[in-house]
Amino acid sequence: MTSCSHLTLVLLPEKKDVLRCRHCHLTINADELREQRYCPECFEVHRRRHYDFDAIETEDKGKIRYRCEQCGIIIETE
Repeated sequence: MTSCSHLTLVLLPEKKDVLRCRHCHLTINADELREQRYCPECFEVHRRRHYDFDAIETEDKGKIRYRCEQCGIIIETE
């Protein structure tokens, strides 16, 4: 058990618009694709531009997550 009092908490951003590449299964935020819209992992490894992604539903809708800056524990609330 930790002796941390969790006095300094940081609000973690919500997970949203997560996509999974159908070829290499990389999961990435839609914001990170930018204008290229192809999988950066497939391009870097195989030099192929794959545009096929599946949208992943996030399970933590309505939950708020915090991280303690001192000990690193993640705290979830509803």
